[in-house]
Amino acid sequence: MTEGFYNKLTDALEKYEGDIWTETVLDGENAGEKRLLTGTAGYFRAGDKVASADCTHRVFCERVGRIPKLVICGAGHVSMPVVRMGKMLGFTVTVLEDRPKFADNARTAGADSVLCEPFHTGLTEIKGDSDTWFVIVTRGHRYDTECLEEILKKQHAYVGMMGSRRRVAIVKEQLAKKGTDRVKLESVHTPIGLEIGAQTPEEIAVSIMAEIIQVKNNREKSGGYSKEILAALLDGESRTGKAGGCGKECSVSGAEQKEKKVLATIISRKGSAPRDVGTKMLILEDGSTVDTIGGGCVESEIIQKALLMMRAGKPDFQICSVDMTSEAAEDEGMVCGGVVEVMLEYISRC
Repeated sequence: MTEGFYNKLTDALEKYEGDIWTETVLDGENAGEKRLLTGTAGYFRAGDKVASADCTHRVFCERVGRIPKLVICGAGHVSMPVVRMGKMLGFTVTVLEDRPKFADNARTAGADSVLCEPFHTGLTEIKGDSDTWFVIVTRGHRYDTECLEEILKKQHAYVGMMGSRRRVAIVKEQLAKKGTDRVKLESVHTPIGLEIGAQTPEEIAVSIMAEIIQVKNNREKSGGYSKEILAALLDGESRTGKAGGCGKECSVSGAEQKEKKVLATIISRKGSAPRDVGTKMLILEDGSTVDTIGGGCVESEIIQKALLMMRAGKPDFQICSVDMTSEAAEDEGMVCGGVVEVMLEYISRC
C-alpha cells in the first residue's frame, strides 16, 4: 500500500461531511488492495464476502471515524463538567456562549475552543460532520430554539437538548411551524441524557456523556486513524512513540521520519481481547510505535512480524492470528483468552 491512498483518505476526511469507509481485500491475488467508499455502507461487516469477477474474496470494511468533536451550546453550571468529561473521553470540545464571564468559565474548564458571540453567529462557524456531537444546554428555550434550528441543518452524529418535556415540546412545535423536518426533530435526544436520577451538575453531565457513549458505541464500528498515525503515515512534522520495546518516549523530526513502516489493524476477534476490531498501530523500522493494539505479548508478536517484513522487504501484506487461549499464552501472561486476527500492511512512499 502506498502513501497516496492515505493522502486521499486525509483529503476526504477534511472535505467530506458524511461517513467514509475503507474496504481492503484480504485474500487472493488482489490481497491488500484498498478503496474508499463514501455514504452509508452499513450493510458491510468486517470479514464479509464480496463477489468479484472471477471468485469470492474476503474483505475488511470499516467506517473511518474522525476525531470526535463535542459542541456545547451554553456555558452554565452543567456545561463545565461536560467539558471536562468530553476532554477526558478524547473529544475536541467547542463551547458557544454569548456571556463573556461564562465563556471564561468554559476556557478555565479546558475547552479547546470558546466562541463568545450570539449562538446563531457561532453556529455558522461550526461545519458539522458525521462525527460531530451537539449538546444544547442554554439558559432559555428562546436560545434552545435558535441553536436547534441551526444544528439540524448540519451533518451530525448526535443532538441532545436539556429541558423539561413541556419546554422541549414548545421548542419542537415552534420549529415545526417554521418548516423544520419533524423526523429530524424527533431524532433529537430530549430530555438529554440517560435516566439515572441525576441531580447535581456533575451527575447530569455523567448522564449526558453516558448517552453519547451509548450512541457512539452502537454505531457501526469505526476503524479510526488517530491524527498521530495519519501524520506518521504521511511523514508528518513529528511523532512520539515508544522505541524498540524499551518503554522510553522518543521524538523524531519529519526530516528523520522517511523510513519504512507497517500498519497493523485488528480485523477480527473471538472471545476476550484487549482492543476492538479496527484498532490500529503503526510500527516503524527502528521498532518505535504510534498508538497501540493492546500491549503485552500480542503487541510484541505483531511488532516482531512487522520488523521482519520491513527488513526482508516482503511480504507487502499479510494476516496474522494471535491465539490467547493456549497454555503457552497463559504462561506468557495473556489473560484475555481470545483470538485476534491482525492485518499488516507495508507502507511504501510512492
